[in-house]
Amino acid sequence: MSSTPPLHGSTGDRAPDAPASPPQAEAAGASADLARQPQRVQLTYALGSDAARGPVHHPLFALLAALHDGGSVAASAQTLGLSYRHVWGELKRWEAELGRSLIVWNKGQRATLAPFGEKLLWAERRAQARLAPQIEALRLELERAFADAFDDRVDVLPVCASHDQALPLLRDLALAQQLHLDLEFVGSLEALRALDSGRALLAGFHVMDGAASGSASARAYRARLKPGHHKLIGFAQRTQGLMMAPGNPQQVHSLHDLARAGLRWVGRAEGTGTRILLDELLHQAGLPQPAGFALVEPSHAAAAQAVASGAADAAFGLQAAAVAAGLDFLPLTRERYFLVTLKSALEQPAMQRLVALLESTAWSQTLSALPGYQATEPGAVLSLTQALPWWDYRKLR
Repeated sequence: MSSTPPLHGSTGDRAPDAPASPPQAEAAGASADLARQPQRVQLTYALGSDAARGPVHHPLFALLAALHDGGSVAASAQTLGLSYRHVWGELKRWEAELGRSLIVWNKGQRATLAPFGEKLLWAERRAQARLAPQIEALRLELERAFADAFDDRVDVLPVCASHDQALPLLRDLALAQQLHLDLEFVGSLEALRALDSGRALLAGFHVMDGAASGSASARAYRARLKPGHHKLIGFAQRTQGLMMAPGNPQQVHSLHDLARAGLRWVGRAEGTGTRILLDELLHQAGLPQPAGFALVEPSHAAAAQAVASGAADAAFGLQAAAVAAGLDFLPLTRERYFLVTLKSALEQPAMQRLVALLESTAWSQTLSALPGYQATEPGAVLSLTQALPWWDYRKLR
């Protein structure tokens, strides 16, 4: 028995001429190295009015299935509508790619699947069967998304924003009105970079109420906001503070406890609006920056869950996240959450529809149900100098 196809024989599959094989030891070593490498999967899909529905397709498994069912390369080629040379060449190419034998070639007999070929085909069929519901759901979701893209009644608004509990509710409310907020949560500074780079038409960031021109917030955001170029849209006022386990077993009562030995705090990454706010509160209290955190989480909800699970003792974050996780909460500050866009984008239909939604009674009622949130000038278009006292254009005399 050999893995090399016969070059002659009246009853067996006949291989086209092929280049000479490398020395056996060298080939075996290379195959072993390939076989040990993890196999990566990349999914693609077809788009078009005549795109056929069905399972995820890969040409290798079409070849293996045809060979399994047809019992020869010749029959496989006929089933697939391909040439004999093409089918044989593809099978050998995949053997080299995977570092395993897919076919058993017996002199004078038809080629059949090798044990690994059978195993590979079985594994793919099993995965297809198990994942069929998820694959179908993904296909339907893509079709719905493309249907919206072709529907002139639907507007899409790309949004990059600092994490917020209310924005997903706004997205759901907008969706019911055929306005799709393509929402991505990032840090506040990254959200502003996304707006200026064109990745988003709307950004979201937050600052402490009354943050002065020399504050940490002003230093972080002022260079990225340009009066006359950017416009703010009022969104909400919200409460941030300390989140502790129910009953506050560690007796956390202020930011001074951040320095207490053995207390496990959850932090947020540099560049996030909440980290900037925490730094500002520490500065106001005359406290040093923490040397480190037990955990660094990407969102208010994740920080709250870290405390609720016992992985941490306390965190700084939103009241709404603390209440949702069943935690104790100590309010420390109120802040404004702003949406910001380019002045040139204000007249776009999607932006006008969003402003109207923010001004609606339905949105005010939705927002009032969130603990620690208050509607503050929702939908109002504000100039930077009107809302943030960080720029002074008075001429020197």
